Order: sequence, then C-alpha cells, then structure tokens
Amino acid sequence: MSDEEMNTEMTMPSGEQRRAPHVPGPGERGLSRGAWVGIAVVAIVLLVVVVAGIRSRGVAEEALARQTEDSAIPSVNVVYPTISTLSSEIALPGNTQAFTDTPIYSRTNGYLKQWYFDIGAHVRKGQLMAVIETPEVDQQLQVAQADLKSAEANLNLAKTTSMRYQNLLKTNSVSKQETDVAVSDAAAKQAAVDASMANVRRLEKLQSFEKVYAPFDGIVTARNTDIGALIAGGENTTPKELFHLAAIGRLRVYVPVPEAYAPAIKDGAKATLTLDEYPGQTFAGTIARNSNAIDPASRTLNVEVDVANPDGKLLPGAYVFVHFKVPQQDARLMLPANTLLFRSEGLRVGVVRNGRVHLAPVTIGKDAGATVEIASGLTTADAVILDPSDSLAEGQEVRIANRTGAKAAQKASAE
Repeated sequence: MSDEEMNTEMTMPSGEQRRAPHVPGPGERGLSRGAWVGIAVVAIVLLVVVVAGIRSRGVAEEALARQTEDSAIPSVNVVYPTISTLSSEIALPGNTQAFTDTPIYSRTNGYLKQWYFDIGAHVRKGQLMAVIETPEVDQQLQVAQADLKSAEANLNLAKTTSMRYQNLLKTNSVSKQETDVAVSDAAAKQAAVDASMANVRRLEKLQSFEKVYAPFDGIVTARNTDIGALIAGGENTTPKELFHLAAIGRLRVYVPVPEAYAPAIKDGAKATLTLDEYPGQTFAGTIARNSNAIDPASRTLNVEVDVANPDGKLLPGAYVFVHFKVPQQDARLMLPANTLLFRSEGLRVGVVRNGRVHLAPVTIGKDAGATVEIASGLTTADAVILDPSDSLAEGQEVRIANRTGAKAAQKASAE
C-alpha cells in the first residue's frame, strides 16, 4: 500500500468503509437525453392543447353572449320621406242617384187592365202608363150619383115648400112655427145635397185613379205588375209598387269628403267625375250643397254634386270618382301608409335616431291610399320604420337592416 493510500485511509472517519464507484448494469441504465426531450415535447403539446381548448371555449362563450345581445336588439327596415308628388286635387268615391226617383203606386183598388211601358222606356210627364179596372168604385159612384139626384129632388121640394110657407105667413094663413120648420127642412136638404155632391166628387177622383199617369219626365227602371194583377190602394192596405220612375237627365252624386278637406269645399265650385267604364273621359259637375256638419261616426262632410246627363251615359247607382280642386299647398313629404302607428295619444311614426326609436307625432295632409302626405312632424333626413310593431316603444334600441338600400332609394327619389 502506498503512502497516499495509507494517508487516505487514515483520514477517513472510523466506521466508514471506502466505497468503490458503482458501474450500472445493462438493465440499470437511466433515460437518455433524447427520451427526456420527447417527454418535454409531449408535455408542451398537451399544455398547448389544454390552453387552446380553454381559450376557444372562452371565445365561444363571448361570441354566444354577443349573439344573444344582438338577437335581443330587433332589426327594422326604414324608409326616408320624399317630396310629395300628389296633385292639387283629391279623388273620392261616390254613387250616382237620379235627380228624382219615385215609386208609382195605385190610389184605388181593382185589377190591372193594361200597362203601356216596360223597363228602360222613356216617358213624358202626363203619359198614360197603365189602366186599372175598378168595378166596385164604378158601382159606388153610380150609387152616389143616384143619391145626389134624390137629394136634389128633395131639396127642390123643400125649397118650394119653404117659399110657399113664407108667402102664406105674410097673410097669416100659416103659423110662424110651421114656416120655420119648412125653412129649416130646406136648409137640411141643401146640406144633404152638398154631402152627396162631395161623395160623388170623391168617387169620381177615385175612378180617375184607374188611369196611372207619369208624374214627370223620366225612365222606367222597374215594372212590378202585369195584366190581371190585384191592385190594392188606399188606407189600411199595403200598397204594391206598380212602376219605378227615375229622372236621369240630371244626376246627384253624394260624396263623403274627409274632414281635413272640408274647408276647401265651396257651394258652386266645379268638380269632375271619372268612371272606369269610360277611361280617359270626364264629366263636369257642380257642388250644389253640403251638409255643413261633420259626421261624428265617419268624420266626413256629406257633399252633393249635380251632373248634367242629357245623353244618359251616366246611370243611377254607378260607382264614380269625384275630383275636387283643393288649394295648392307648400312642398310636403310623402310616406307609405304602412309606416303609420295609430295610438291613443294620436297618429305617430317610428323614427330611428342614434339607434333608438322616437315616436314622432305627424299630421296627414292628403291620403292617397297606399301613400300619405305628411303635413308636419318629419324631415327628409328622418329614417322612418316600415311596418312598425304595435309594441314599438319610445327609446327602444333597434338596428337598421336596410340602411344602404333606403339611402339609395331616397337619393333616387330626390333626383
């Protein structure tokens, strides 16, 4: 043993033995550097996958939250008001009526013997239209005439007796009482004659009703009887209409004018009529009168327009449009009718301003059906909501879905 080894052995603490270096065997070798690198890569990949999963879930939750918030904000289509193109006249529907329209009845009882005019026939005033057989009235008239003759004979005798008694009274040949009785009897007989004459005249008048005459110039629009039909007239009976006669040389047209245009309606002003069956043709009329009162149910003014109809082209009962001139107004805006909201506080439209709804009060100038003219309450820069929901509220947040298209439409209409 060398000196160095001996010194080493001597310096070691007691009880400890010198250990020889351990050389691992084939089955006891540790992981190589490459294995440790692989393990580290796998761990990093797993960490990345976990972090990416957590991050994607958070992004999805944020996207869902945004989508939920977006879904809570309703989308609306808007339209911008344009300059009104409505003319300075209004066209309102009306119905034509004959200037005189009368049913023809019989005033006496009997059977229809003959009629002379059918529907569509033009008759003149006083023309004979029908003849009625009235045998009962004829017999009653004969009896009345006989009673009249009898009463006249009695009256003549009473007058003669009265004159005789009055002459005899001058010589005191008869008493004053007998003379007064004779004079009174003559007066009574005169009253009987007057009554008989009145009865004869009544029956003669009834007999004259056997002939039915046209009361005015017109056209027969209905014939509701025929030969042999029973005719019931007079009191306590339900009269049967024989003919219906209408004077169509001049027609009346009654038009309900909305309250907004009532101040523009003046008696004597001109109006024109158009009909679908006469395209491109107009008929001149005149405002004859108006009711001077607004109907509280319809908020309209009833106006009568008279139209000359010498050639009979216009028929009673026809559906026409009456055009009235109204004063020219300043430039106004026009909107589709499906933008209006009818609320208890008044007429409103929904305007989008800064992403919020403002319920703007408006006033209608003219109503053209599909479009309306707005007299006040809007400007051309207002985005008005189309087909607004009944639940639309002031300050509600909304999103405009057709902003580009609405702007383009506004620009095109302005040009």
